[in-house]
Amino acid sequence: MPPIDSAGPSSIQDGLASAMKKRNRPQYHRFTQQQLQACKPILTPQTAIPVLVFVGLIFIPIGLACIAASNKVIEVVDQYETICVPGNMLHNKVAYIQNPSIDKTCTRILKIPKDMKKPIYIYYQLDKFYQNHRRYVKSRSNNQLRDPKMVSDTKSCKPEATESGNPIVPCGLVAWSLFNDTYSFARGNEMLMVNKKGISWRSEREHIFGKHVYPKNFQNGTLIGGGRLDPSKPLSKQEDLIVWMRTAALPTFRKLYGRIEVDLQADELITVTTQNNYNSYSFGGKKALVLSTAGVLGGKNSFLGRAYVIVGMACLLLALLLTLVCAVFPLKEEDLLLQYPPSRLAR
Repeated sequence: MPPIDSAGPSSIQDGLASAMKKRNRPQYHRFTQQQLQACKPILTPQTAIPVLVFVGLIFIPIGLACIAASNKVIEVVDQYETICVPGNMLHNKVAYIQNPSIDKTCTRILKIPKDMKKPIYIYYQLDKFYQNHRRYVKSRSNNQLRDPKMVSDTKSCKPEATESGNPIVPCGLVAWSLFNDTYSFARGNEMLMVNKKGISWRSEREHIFGKHVYPKNFQNGTLIGGGRLDPSKPLSKQEDLIVWMRTAALPTFRKLYGRIEVDLQADELITVTTQNNYNSYSFGGKKALVLSTAGVLGGKNSFLGRAYVIVGMACLLLALLLTLVCAVFPLKEEDLLLQYPPSRLAR
């Protein structure tokens, strides 16, 4: 009987493993092996200080220009959620807002501080309203809003999905909580018309809200969340709803209500008649009416300008600090060569 080679099977397996390893090895290339020459700039005070000074000199004028543009915007803000409550109901504001027999009409007089050129934008502002809450944001059906064949797609709309077994259009908490305070304006005996056309984004009117989708069973339940909709108008024409359903990221936000297409002069008195319908008292929220002009950067907001100025000043201060450090502790060429040897830079 011939001798049995005990190492035979293992040597065959080793050979197969070696062959597989060679076959799977990628082709050598300097790019894949990260052996290409690279540019490694040396950050020295002679290069860092001019860059910081340049950034500072650019950012500060830009910030000042943004602040100046923001200061040119004229705003009139009137907070009315408490003033519009009758004195005998101040102890129980929720009962006041939920009682339909109480007249919710509230008249306010606003004084225009400076000349306001048309168009004058009308906003309503809410505080402590968390439209970014996860459950609230998800409680809607974009398919239903867009396609009349998908009116029954309400699976993501709970708890405002159906009414007596029939689908609610539009469904969900976002639509259900539609803001429903109204405003009318007068200058003396002259009524100021509010233009509510074009207050929403055209992309939303054309691509998110359908032209053939009409409200059905909306606010027909026992618990009314907010405003009602005109069942004879498609959702693409209900611009108040479109603006409201663009949910805000922060608990304090403003949404466009309309525009006044006439100029208002300084010291003029504007009579505002408000229907105080929206229930912000249940969650301790605040409501305000805002009249504002617009500048080259939009509304009145100095945050962007202040951010530019702060960053620019920080760069200048850092450049000054580096200059003083280099003057007191000058960097020698030997120290630079020790930190960045030529052999390392040549790789």
